[in-house]
Amino acid sequence: MRGDDQQSGSMFSYVGLEERVPQDHPLRPLRKLVNEALRELSPRFDAIYAKGMGRPSVAPEKLLRALLIQVLYSIRSERQLMEQLDYNLLYRWFVGLAMDDEVWDPTVFTKNRDRLLEGEIAEGFFEAVLAQARERGLLSQEHFTVDGTLIEAWASQKSFQRKGKQPRRGGDDDDRGNPTVDFRGEQRSNETHVSTTDPQARLVMRKGEGAKLAYQGHVLTENRNGLVVGAKLTQASGRAEREAALELVSELGGTHRVTLGADKGYDVRGFVEELRALGVTPHVAQNTTNRRSAIDERTTRHPGYPRSQRTRKRVEEVFGWMKTVGLMRKTRHRGADRVGWVFTFTAAAYNLVRIRNLLEAT
Repeated sequence: MRGDDQQSGSMFSYVGLEERVPQDHPLRPLRKLVNEALRELSPRFDAIYAKGMGRPSVAPEKLLRALLIQVLYSIRSERQLMEQLDYNLLYRWFVGLAMDDEVWDPTVFTKNRDRLLEGEIAEGFFEAVLAQARERGLLSQEHFTVDGTLIEAWASQKSFQRKGKQPRRGGDDDDRGNPTVDFRGEQRSNETHVSTTDPQARLVMRKGEGAKLAYQGHVLTENRNGLVVGAKLTQASGRAEREAALELVSELGGTHRVTLGADKGYDVRGFVEELRALGVTPHVAQNTTNRRSAIDERTTRHPGYPRSQRTRKRVEEVFGWMKTVGLMRKTRHRGADRVGWVFTFTAAAYNLVRIRNLLEAT
């Protein structure tokens, strides 16, 4: 018997959000991990919000859950995120909004997000998630891998102008919104030019893509399960990868000796010597193209060296996820502090997904 195509709708619903989400939905175990991390951050939230009477702001727990939804489901902007929260019941359930709760204004949501930037909440959330992996025995304490990647800045080549020069208001074609700028034949470098849109972005050359304004993101992963144990964003330069690697390794702590895998770009004698001074065995890929490698038989003769070389390639999975799912191929923000906050938060989101998958597998 054919059913009726009635579209009148009902005024009341007797099915709650908790019942609408399937028990085997992948967001359920993820939400438990997130709530556990947010409980650890409660003292930090108290420190950055004013006490006493006043107008309540967006709850930081709900704000962070909403930002996680934005990362996990590749939602491009806060405005699109608010639109999705208005009608998507799954997102409402994850964030903690009731069926009839009003969704925040995008501008209010963005201002509250910036407040978390001042409290270094992304770093705290990252550490809280990492602590859960450590408690469950998912982290290696001895073997690590480091690598870096370029993150395209939210700025165009037209904004990269000579320092001290007045910004161009319009072009010859009288198009003030997108003026024609001809910089052919002009010698441009980070010493003489700066972006008027994002002054902290740096011009770098990318293979096969030409020069682009970008930042440089760095991650330190452990070799047992490929979890990120350190994340850092810097300005792009030829030395940024090695300098960031030394900082990330020095933050590991402990007195036991560890190994650090890396690609050929880290095969520099000064960098290798500094690692050894820190008590770190450099499992760096040898670069023997028209030069002598800084890695000798003291390292390569051990069976752990080829194993580190095979395992270090898994760090590319982190960057692949962050750039495709987390939309970090080209940042949506400006300024090193804000871009770095989002980079660390996205690394924490990757760890959450990875921890959930590992727990389900075991």
